[in-house]
This record gives sequence, C-alpha cells and structure tokens, in this order.
Amino acid sequence: MTTQPTFVIVGKLNREYILPPPGLGHPLLDTPGGSLLYAAGGLAVWDQAAGLVGRVGEDYPHQWLRDLDARGFDTRGILTVRDPQNMDLRAFVAYNETHERSQSNVVSHFARRQLTFPKSLLGYQAPDPLRKDSRKPEPASPAALDVPKEYWNVRYVHLCPFDFVSQSQMVSLFKGGSNQTVSLDPSAGYMMPGFWRELRLVLQGVTVFLPSEEEMRALFWGETNDLWEMARKTSEYGPQIVVIKRGTHGQMIYDAAGNHRYEVPAYSARVADMTGIGDAYCGGFLAGLQITNDPLMAGLHGSVSASLKIEGSGPFYPLDVMPGLAEARLRSLKDRSRQV
Repeated sequence: MTTQPTFVIVGKLNREYILPPPGLGHPLLDTPGGSLLYAAGGLAVWDQAAGLVGRVGEDYPHQWLRDLDARGFDTRGILTVRDPQNMDLRAFVAYNETHERSQSNVVSHFARRQLTFPKSLLGYQAPDPLRKDSRKPEPASPAALDVPKEYWNVRYVHLCPFDFVSQSQMVSLFKGGSNQTVSLDPSAGYMMPGFWRELRLVLQGVTVFLPSEEEMRALFWGETNDLWEMARKTSEYGPQIVVIKRGTHGQMIYDAAGNHRYEVPAYSARVADMTGIGDAYCGGFLAGLQITNDPLMAGLHGSVSASLKIEGSGPFYPLDVMPGLAEARLRSLKDRSRQV
C-alpha cells in the first residue's frame, strides 16, 4: 500500500500469552497482540484503510508483519528497533472462571492448569504499574519520530494507551494538521489528580477522549462522583467528544458541541476472551465517526466491534465472523440506545 491511508493507529505491539478461563478455549502462547492490533481489528470491522505505528525488536516474527500487510494494513509505521534495550514485548494474562484477569504469578498459573511452562516465557516479569514513571518514555512506546511523513496529515488518528510523554508528543505531531480528528485512549498510569496540569495541555489537541470509568474516577478522585460532570469538565479543555467506557454497563457519550448525552448499552455477547475489547471499541468508534460524523453512531460502531472481539481470541477474530453480523448488531443497538 503506497497511498495515504484514511486512518492512522498508534500503539504498542505485544507477543501475547493468554490463558483463557478453564474450559473456554485453548491457551494462546506467543501470538501477535497489543493495543495497536486490537484497535486495528476493531476498526477493520468497518474499514481496513489504516496505517499502523508501533515498535518491535529484531526478534519479532517477520511473518506477523507480512500477515498485517496481507490484511491490507499499511505497516510503514512499524519500526524495527536494532538495539532494543529493555524492550520486552511479552505480555501474559490469565483469566479465571469469572473472567477476572491476573498478570502476575505466571509459573503458578501454568502449574495450576497442569500446563507445561513455555521456555519463551523464562525471565518474564509482570509489569508493575506503581513502578512506572509516566513522565518517562518506555522503550516499547512508539515515538513521534517513528511516524512516516505520509501519515502526518491523515484525517483520522487514534492513539492507544502508552506512556504520557510519548502520547503527548504524538498529539503535538498530529494536531497541527488541518481539520484532523485525534482520538486518545489514556493510560491508567497518569489518570490521577496530580497529572491534571499536564493532561489539560495535551487535551487541547484531542478531539475524542476515551477513558474507562475507573480511569475517569481516578482522575477526579475527591472532586466529584458524577460521571457526566467529569465528562463536561474534561471537554472544557479541548475534546469535542468524551466517551466513558463502562464495560458491561456500556458507554456514556458526551457531545460537547450540542451538549448532548447518550447512553449506549453493551451488546449482550458470549464472553470468551476479554483481551483488547477496549482497544477494539476505540477502533470501531473512529471508523464509525468517519462513516457517519455522528458521535452516537460512532459509539454504536465501537460497541459492535467490542462485542465481536469478546467472543473469540486474537486481535482479528472480529474479521472472521459471519458476514452481515456487524450490521445486524448495529441495527439492534441503535434501537436500544438513548439520549439522556
């Protein structure tokens, strides 16, 4: 693909190790994942013209990148780092019977399920969010210098969660484009009252802000418990649309331009693998916004993408479902959404 893509998605790539709930599917050991791919999969339910920006080491399987090309994605923005100091792309998650996730005690999870511990996970250490300094760029985070010039003026850009410094540099890079839509899914590591000053500056270049309910409550801790009030206050610093992702409770969408408030229910889907559903939602939302230019319809597209992802494993499971299923779910959700 040599033409300018319609969308650009910026995020992290992982080598995933997923243990599903007992009795639900087979373990996934060293498979492609990461927020970048899950967002791309959610977007590709509706449109596959996306350029991808991320970082990998030289040991990242080349076939995985060729597979992305084969799916129609533009991978010019995926940089292979020649000297990847401290860049460990491995990511582990285990789910229990109630779909609660655990990323620690890796060896014990395999032992408990009587599974052979994979040699490729030797030396793996679970990320400790309390030890992360969101004001320092992480080795695996994409950098503004990684972005090909052909992407700079792309109309629709989504930034997946990664460290604050790298995200803020990306916002500075893209917000200069004329009539450019930038959506931002924040990282939980900086969604706290002490980051408000820095975050407000970044939000000036953001069109759509997509935090989870937990992240939003952490940011406004001690100030207010009203989610709509949080959305309104956030919009004062730049975002035209604020989407609060609430898991099984659906989403709250605040459209600042018209002071409209919408509630979108989560589609009642069969839960198989919850990995990446928030990213899939964000990808679907951006595609829906490009298609309809309507915040509510964008939310419905995002909700459908998330509902397809949750029913199977892997970032591109939503693309392998029965033809017409996404459109049918879109019609169903439209009837159940409401303005408040």
